[in-house]
Amino acid sequence: MPIMPDRWIKEMAKEKGMIEPFADKQHRQGIISYGVSSYGYDARVADEFKIFTDVDNAIVDPKNFTPSSFVTRKTDVCVIPPNSFALARTVEYFRIPKDILVICLGKSTYARCGIIVNVTPLEPEWEGQVTIEISNTTPLPAKIYANEGICQLLFLKGSEPCEVSYADKNGKYMKQMGVATPRL
Repeated sequence: MPIMPDRWIKEMAKEKGMIEPFADKQHRQGIISYGVSSYGYDARVADEFKIFTDVDNAIVDPKNFTPSSFVTRKTDVCVIPPNSFALARTVEYFRIPKDILVICLGKSTYARCGIIVNVTPLEPEWEGQVTIEISNTTPLPAKIYANEGICQLLFLKGSEPCEVSYADKNGKYMKQMGVATPRL
């Protein structure tokens, strides 16, 4: 499974609409960087956050998730409480080709502060805004900066297109817009 280079990412974004909006170079002056890199794309976090709270003493149940477990904020700087997390989304909308699997990793600037980013793989032919889980593993409040880099996406090319894509199986998170909470 080769990893796809910057030239391929640029071509797919510009000609096939794989990433919209697309930053064709690294933006980094005074911000957490975003845009195309040598072998990936650094996505930005939007200004929409769902911050986990235990005000109602709810139980976290992925089969019966309670949206009231979150406080929604639209802000340029999100503060995640100690040992808590927030859901957010990318600024960018992605359209993944049928022969590509995308792996997402957190940015080192956040990781070095104890802030962990988790995203499940973007499957072949999935499309939408990516929902991002941002965990604050520290005993202190942590700041997340909207419209700046949050994660790096790596594009892995399969030896051939898959037999059944995410679109083929009508995946439950297909074409998601905004922050998507768990669905069964």
